[in-house]
Amino acid sequence: MRCNRGGPISTEPRINDRIRVPEVRLVGPSGEQVGIVPLAKALELAQEYDLDLVEVAATARPPVCKLMDYGKFKYESAMKAREARKNQAHTVIKEMKLRPKIDPHDYDTKKGHVVRFLKQGDKVKITIMFRGREQSRPELGFRLLQRLAEDVQDLGFVESSAKQDGRNMIMVLGPHKKKTEAMAEARALADARKAERQGRTPGAAAEAQADEAPEAVEADEAVEAAPAAEVEQPADTEQES
Repeated sequence: MRCNRGGPISTEPRINDRIRVPEVRLVGPSGEQVGIVPLAKALELAQEYDLDLVEVAATARPPVCKLMDYGKFKYESAMKAREARKNQAHTVIKEMKLRPKIDPHDYDTKKGHVVRFLKQGDKVKITIMFRGREQSRPELGFRLLQRLAEDVQDLGFVESSAKQDGRNMIMVLGPHKKKTEAMAEARALADARKAERQGRTPGAAAEAQADEAPEAVEADEAVEAAPAAEVEQPADTEQES
């Protein structure tokens, strides 16, 4: 025999005619406490204010209901949740692999990637890979990890010290800057670059006008100070041509 368990449980609060209790503790539109009133009276007040009667605390005795614009409330809640998701920071662990006898140029390239990751607020897992006879020289990997940690100490710190893991040696670097701070700085930098590309750099138009103004004033003063013959000379030249 199949048991009908019904549909999914709704997480939406009950509103208006869906509220099935004899009386409610009513809260007004501005948050004022109206008190315990019959449900019919609460619905009448909701209709009078052109608002919805929303159950905000169903487990209370009696349930607490508030007069509000439920559509506007849902929209504002959705916008707040969207903004929270936008600003939510997920910690990411990047990985960078090196060899004990790495070339200086390759080391600089790898270090550049580590610097970029730390500036973005991400952790970096540094792995030194040993092969063949290199496994008998773990001090090479340890010195390399120490060197890298010192080179980026302004941006990150050693969160997990170097330790041997089979054929590899691992160290984890953590950023000094939080992920949220790095994201905010990146957005601000992107907005500034966008404004600069579009020619909307703050103060640029005002500076241009300020630079042009003295030249215009000087030109006017030069014309006023010039003798009458000198002022009329360009007109004579144009007639001859």
